[in-house]
Amino acid sequence: MKKKIFLSLISFLLLQCSVFANTIKFAQISDAHFVNNDKYRTEVLEETIKEINNDKDIEFTIFTGDNIDSPHTEYLPEFIKLANKLNNPYYIVIGNHDVFRNNGLSKEQYLQIVKDNNVFYKYKKPNYVFQKNGFVFIVVDGAKEIIPGTNGYYKKETLTWLDKQLDKYKKKPVVIFQHFPLVSEPEIKSHSVYQKEDYLNMLDKHNNVISIIAGHLHLNSEVMRNGVYHITTPTLLYTPPVFKIITITTTKGFSPMIYTELKEVEMPKQ
Repeated sequence: MKKKIFLSLISFLLLQCSVFANTIKFAQISDAHFVNNDKYRTEVLEETIKEINNDKDIEFTIFTGDNIDSPHTEYLPEFIKLANKLNNPYYIVIGNHDVFRNNGLSKEQYLQIVKDNNVFYKYKKPNYVFQKNGFVFIVVDGAKEIIPGTNGYYKKETLTWLDKQLDKYKKKPVVIFQHFPLVSEPEIKSHSVYQKEDYLNMLDKHNNVISIIAGHLHLNSEVMRNGVYHITTPTLLYTPPVFKIITITTTKGFSPMIYTELKEVEMPKQ
């Protein structure tokens, strides 16, 4: 009898854990640097999308910036047409290679081209929020469109907006997507964030951010800082080409579990 009671108690506890558990699995593609009519870059992106579509558990895809190699308006529609082949929703972060207002591609124009080529894409601003499976995902823009460069800059108004979002969703687990990483190993000063301490100090006021996921550095880095897991993913054009699959599980009373897998893209044999 005691054994049955013990087993029943374990079953009850496992059931309670599953009730309070949230899990999400998604793909991250970073720094695709797409160029119109470039056979190799087109093929890499196409094969990556095929692999993501083959994993039915992936719920969405995030492109974390430098989606096109330079801010030419003819590159972006072709990039979006390829992204539209994804079977799951996708979201876009703007990188330093994506925009240059004086060259004819501002952030506003960039997002309008995305919307013109994907009627389901509803985000009009580079900073936005979406929710899935009990998680809150916040896209934060740090690209400079007037004088682009390798250093990110999260403006004061952007950090004020983010601070308000973190307050608004203080009872939910939050994941932040951005192009420029705040923390990485190694740290590359030429590609760092301007006045990043302002961002980090604001972040330290909140306890609901579980991860910040970025690209930009073209290297793989995963660093824990003050309970926030900082993930940096290499360029899709790495040798061999790679993207990342990320699975996050939160269970009430336990620390979040974050599992990352760097996936090599299987290119067709020539």
